[in-house]
Amino acid sequence: MFQDFIEILILSAVQGISEFLPISSSAHLIIASNLYDLKTSSLLIDISLHLGSLLAIIFFFRKDLFDLKNNQKLLKLIIIGSIPLIVFGYILHATEVIHLLRNIKIIAWTTLIFGIILFFADQRKIDQNISTNLNIKSIIFIGLFQILALIPGVSRAGITITAARILKFNRVDSSKISFLLSIPALAGASVLSLKDIFNQAIDINYLILSAIISAFIFSFFTIKFFLIYINKFSMNVFVIYRIIIALILFNLIY
Repeated sequence: MFQDFIEILILSAVQGISEFLPISSSAHLIIASNLYDLKTSSLLIDISLHLGSLLAIIFFFRKDLFDLKNNQKLLKLIIIGSIPLIVFGYILHATEVIHLLRNIKIIAWTTLIFGIILFFADQRKIDQNISTNLNIKSIIFIGLFQILALIPGVSRAGITITAARILKFNRVDSSKISFLLSIPALAGASVLSLKDIFNQAIDINYLILSAIISAFIFSFFTIKFFLIYINKFSMNVFVIYRIIIALILFNLIY
């Protein structure tokens, strides 16, 4: 029991921290499961972890999300920007192509390549902000980039922040756009996963509740402190981290 709880904490930390940082949560979950042979890792646990992160992001941005009178435009743009990922995600999932992408070699290369792309995008000058410059054209651009996040190692947060920085949005607003786009993405991932377990016996127990609660906590504080950090510093630390992870993986593979 204690060992199971420790494994849930590890998975929750990986999910909660890496989901909202530009370092790829799917890559880290795959790596953690492979390295530590986590016995508690399963489809139902994955759904619980995503649900915890989803609840955290909704709770953190509850004022923006539930202030419908003043934020109808923003909510509509977030929905529009999420359509490409939802459509392509469903296609890859239905055709099971998504499973072919989940290997360490792909993760190593995408971690390196998209980390470098993030570095160059982060050098862009700032002249756009979310309140006045986020429109259908820009959100579709970011949404199309988000499709690449279906490849493990790319990082959904990383690629959406990269796209927003290419459009010259400041780092904080780029991160906020990324966070808001994560809501439909996390919800969509949970729905697709739930479809796979309809015919299975679902045992709602302490592990499931622990996964949801701990993923919520890790996710909430990651969002909070990342926004504080990115208001003062560049993305360089995450780029360096991605390069180091990629080099370690290359060493293991080759």
